[in-house]
Amino acid sequence: MVKNLIIRRKGRNMKLPIGISTFKEIREDYVYVDKTKYIMELINNHKYVFLSRPRRFGKSLLCDTLKELFEGNKELFNGLYIFDKYDFKKYPVIKISFGGIRGLDRLKRVLFFNLQDNSNRLGVECIEKEDAALCFSELIRAAAKKYKEKVVILIDEYDKPILDNIEDTKVAMEIREYLKEFYTEIKENDAYIKFCFITGVSKFAKVSIFSGLNNLDDISLDKIYSGICGYTQKELENVFGELLKGADLDKVREWYNGYNFNGENVYNPFDILLFISKGYVFNNYWFATGTPSFLIKLLKKRNYFLPQIEHLKTDGSLINSFDIEDIRLEPILFQSGYLTIDEIREDEYTGIEFVLRVPNREVQVSFNSMILDYFTDNRNNISLRKSSIEAFKKDNMDLLEENLKSLYASIPYNYFIKNELDKYEGYYASVFYAYIASLGLKIIAEDVTNRGRIDFTVKFNDKYYIFEFKVRDEDPLKQIKEKRYYDKYSGIGKEVVIIGIVFDENIRNIKQFVWEKV
Repeated sequence: MVKNLIIRRKGRNMKLPIGISTFKEIREDYVYVDKTKYIMELINNHKYVFLSRPRRFGKSLLCDTLKELFEGNKELFNGLYIFDKYDFKKYPVIKISFGGIRGLDRLKRVLFFNLQDNSNRLGVECIEKEDAALCFSELIRAAAKKYKEKVVILIDEYDKPILDNIEDTKVAMEIREYLKEFYTEIKENDAYIKFCFITGVSKFAKVSIFSGLNNLDDISLDKIYSGICGYTQKELENVFGELLKGADLDKVREWYNGYNFNGENVYNPFDILLFISKGYVFNNYWFATGTPSFLIKLLKKRNYFLPQIEHLKTDGSLINSFDIEDIRLEPILFQSGYLTIDEIREDEYTGIEFVLRVPNREVQVSFNSMILDYFTDNRNNISLRKSSIEAFKKDNMDLLEENLKSLYASIPYNYFIKNELDKYEGYYASVFYAYIASLGLKIIAEDVTNRGRIDFTVKFNDKYYIFEFKVRDEDPLKQIKEKRYYDKYSGIGKEVVIIGIVFDENIRNIKQFVWEKV
């Protein structure tokens, strides 16, 4: 049953803004979650700003809100935090947005289209027709001269042309250098600029696109702006509480909350709006809008040890950098929204350390299900996953063994050609992790005890399952028993099942599966 999408506000019927990022349209007919307190802080304290957030987090709406603000359209802000706190002085605004772009030639055409659109709106002519960077510079100066005010520059999804071509390193680097030249004009025209705001998913390393803009202030992980995009719990309850009556809010939080940018956890707006509109159906709304195929290929190519995704530790330079010449998984996973901040630790010797985690159940289930489908030929993974959930529910470890053997048997033979994946415990553990994570169960990967590190722990209801993996003929339960890994949970009155699994490199499957209750 589809929910009624109308919210009554101050005598008006307001609709849910699904897929709408135009501030004026939203303020006329749709519900708006007021972010103008953040905006007030932003424009009062910064001139050149960069904000990174995953896709579908409201960056485009934020850009368009800034456009209406600087164009002095005060009536659109009536009733919002900023309405009686800002003078709404009118400035000329240049706004550039990037859509899907394949290749450098297409980028050049898109840029000129953007510049021409701004020229027409501002009523100034750009004489330069060959060099987009020079045309951009010309437009800035001409607008400042005509309106006798400094110019506001808004660039939405600055990195999309690169990300759209990331699998072709040569083309991606050509685009990076072209954009670098284009954005350098911002610094060259500093005297004519009032404010500049740039959004994107990624922040590129080494030869940065913004190397010419050395005064660009990256607010992506500034605590004060952690909630500038996305919905906080308070915003969710205050704005959408009426439409969420009858929904299991704890489950909503488990599925869609959990993104953290060094502050309060936030929900992805797209998830919440679709969840309400579909009648409280829990589904992978955000995830389904697109996952880069190159990311999955990279996971496979690098033989990435998937269990380390749980509580991954890294420094700030890694999660904030994206190097075209040497793509690393950690920054992609973080910047794309598949990992988020769990904790920030400060060390007097090594500096800041970030502990990352999977944000919520939607990402855990959907991301790992996709990995599993990519790594296996088993097109019956949904049925297999349901069967394994039943195995945990009924404590039927024989059924779990049967399902796992079926899973490993579905890995294509050619995955092992010209490599020695079958000899490594880590590969089997990665497939196991993806499978168990796709069930939506609570996972504790490389669970630490006072006597060592457990390979894998699964919590189901109030019971704990401890797994140990081996690729040699030995007693797979021996290490668990000798080091009494189970004491961590049995000592607090929890029921524990210990499971040992031996993999065979010849059959490339489970050779031995033993378990006991302790």
